[in-house]
Amino acid sequence: MADIQKEILRLLNTDKVSDIAYEGANIVLYTKNKDYFLNHNGDIKQVVNEIKKRVELRAHPEIVMDAKDAESLIKSIIPEDAGLAQVIFDKERSRVIIEAEKPGIAIGKQGMILREIKEKTLWVPHVRRTPPIRSPLIENIRAILYMKSDYRRKFLDKTGHRIYDGWIRGKKHEWIRLTYLGSGRQVGRSCILLQTPESNVLLDCGINPAISSNTEEAFPYLDAPEFDINKLDAVIVSHAHLDHTGFVPYLFKYGYRGPVYCTAPTRDVMALTLLDYVKIQRMNGLDPVYEPEMIKETILHTICLNYEEVTDVTPDVRITLYNAGHILGSAMVHIHVGNGLHNLLYSADSKFGPTYLLDPAVIKFPRLETLMLESTYGGKENIQPSKKICEMQLADKIKETIARRGRVLIPVLGVGRAQEVMMILTEMAANGEFDTSIPVYVDGIVWDITAIHSAYPEFLNSRIRKLIFHKNENPFLSEMFKRVGSSKERQHITEEGGPCVVLATSGMLSGGPSVEYLKSFASSERNTLIFVSYQGEGSLGRRIQRGEKEFTFSSGKKQEMVQVNLEIMTIEGLSGHSDRKQLMSFVYKCTPSPKKIIINHGETSRGLDLASSIYKQFRTETVCPRNLESVRLK
Repeated sequence: MADIQKEILRLLNTDKVSDIAYEGANIVLYTKNKDYFLNHNGDIKQVVNEIKKRVELRAHPEIVMDAKDAESLIKSIIPEDAGLAQVIFDKERSRVIIEAEKPGIAIGKQGMILREIKEKTLWVPHVRRTPPIRSPLIENIRAILYMKSDYRRKFLDKTGHRIYDGWIRGKKHEWIRLTYLGSGRQVGRSCILLQTPESNVLLDCGINPAISSNTEEAFPYLDAPEFDINKLDAVIVSHAHLDHTGFVPYLFKYGYRGPVYCTAPTRDVMALTLLDYVKIQRMNGLDPVYEPEMIKETILHTICLNYEEVTDVTPDVRITLYNAGHILGSAMVHIHVGNGLHNLLYSADSKFGPTYLLDPAVIKFPRLETLMLESTYGGKENIQPSKKICEMQLADKIKETIARRGRVLIPVLGVGRAQEVMMILTEMAANGEFDTSIPVYVDGIVWDITAIHSAYPEFLNSRIRKLIFHKNENPFLSEMFKRVGSSKERQHITEEGGPCVVLATSGMLSGGPSVEYLKSFASSERNTLIFVSYQGEGSLGRRIQRGEKEFTFSSGKKQEMVQVNLEIMTIEGLSGHSDRKQLMSFVYKCTPSPKKIIINHGETSRGLDLASSIYKQFRTETVCPRNLESVRLK
C-alpha cells in the first residue's frame, strides 16, 4: 500500500489529475480540468475495481464556482416544495451540503437535480434531511467541522498516510492481544486495548458512572504498562453512553490527535453527554477531568462510518460497524487483523431483541474467530419479562399513580431508555390509556438527544422512521411532552405538586436533575419511582433498589436528610441490554460460530456464570478476564 498513489496514477494514465489526498481510508482525486471532472469515461470505476478502495473525483477548489454565486444558483435549481433550509460550503474539499425538509425532491428523479448542480457549479453536492426538532448542538458540531475545514482536511490526509504508507514499527512476528483497561468483571469504564506488532487501537474509553467522585475506580487504567498514548493509532467508540465514551477527551488532554471512529449519531450524542458530564461534575463541586475544549478536539478528530461500511484504520487493522440494537447509532465492531490473520467481534452493549426504536443486533458476519460478549444481564437469574409485559407493567403503574394524584419519576439514561418510554406513553395516549392533559416533563439532556433521534431516522426501525418522515405523526413531537429548560422551571414543577410524569437524567441517580426530583418526590407514598435501566454497583439507584430508606445530600455547607417513602418499581425488560436468554441465543445464532468467546462488561458472578454456561452448552472456549489482564488471540 505504500505506493498506492503511484499505482492510481499509473492506472489512470492521465495528466488531468492535479492532486491526490486521503480522507481517512478514502482516496480523493482533484482535477483542474472541467471536462474530465464531468466525464472521466469510467476511469474512477476502473481504479476502484483494481485497488478495492473507495476513490472519489472532485473539482479542484480553484475551478469551482464562487460560493456566493453557487448558493444563488442552487436555490434557484432546488424545487420550492423541497423545503430548502440551508446551503453549506466545505471549501477545502469542494463539497456543498444542501439541507432540505424533503431530500428526495432536492435530489430529483434518478439524481437529476444533483447532476445539474454538479455540472453548473462543479461543487460535489450532498443532500441531508432537515431535523424535525431543531438541535443547536448538531448545528454547533457542524459549524466546528466547517470552520476548521482546513485543519480537518490535513488531519484526514495524515490519517490516510498512517494507513497507506506501510509498516512503521517493524513486523517480526504475527500476534494479537487484548488488554482490559476497564470493563473486566465489572459494568463501567469500558476500555480495551487491541495490540498487534504494528497497531495500538483502543476499543471505547469510558468512565464508571456509578461512581460520582474523581477516584481511580471511576476511570480506566491508562497507567498500565501496555498503554502508551504516544503510540495510540485509533480509538473506536461503540456507542455514546458515558461508560464507553466518558474518558475519550482525556486522551486529547494529554496529546492524542488521532482518529475516533463511530457512527454519526454516536458522535452527536457523545458530544452532548460529555458536555453534560462536565456540567454535572462542576455542580457536584468537582474539578472536571477535562475541559469542554477537549470535547471539541474529540469531535474535530471523529471520523463517522455507516453500518456495514468497511474501512482500514491502520496498515493491519480493518473495521466494519454493525447495528448493535442497544441505543441510537450503537455498533458492534467487526475487526479484521492482518491479511486474514484473525477476525474478532467486539459486541460492546447489544440488544438481541426488537425494541420500540431499533432493530435487533445483527448476527451474520463475513468471518469470525473471537467474540467479545457483554454480560450485564448474563446471570442465570437475569431472565427479563417480555417487552409486552414490561410495557403493560409500566403503563399500569403510571395509571395507578396518577389515579391517586401522585407523581411518577423515571430516571433515564439520556439516550435509549428515555425515548423508549416516550414511545410507550405515546402509544398509551393513542389507545386512550393516558390522559394527555397530564404533563410529561422531559428534563436534562433528554430533549436534545430526542432531537438527534429525529435527525437520524435511518438508524431507527422502519416503523419509527416512517412516522418521523411525516411531521404530523412524529411521536417525539407530541404535545404532552413538556421540555424543562431551567432550574427555575424544575422548581416550579416540584412545588406545584400536581400529578405528572417526569423523565430525567441521570439514570442511576448519580447526579443531574433526577436527584432533585427524587428529593422532592421521595417523602410521599402517593408518588412512584420507576427504574427502567441498569443501576450500577455503588450508585444511589442501586442502594434504593436494595431497600435503603434514608439518604443525606450535601448542598454547599448544608446537609439535607431525605426519607424515601415513595413506591419503588424496577422494570428490567425495558433495558437496552440483552438478558440471559438473548445472550445465549445470540451465541447460538451468530454466524459463523466463534471459536473463542471473551466475556466482559458484567459483574463478576454474572460474567463467570455466562462463561461457564456457554462452555457447557456450546463447547466453545470461554474466558472472563479481570481488569489489567491480557488475552492473546494469536
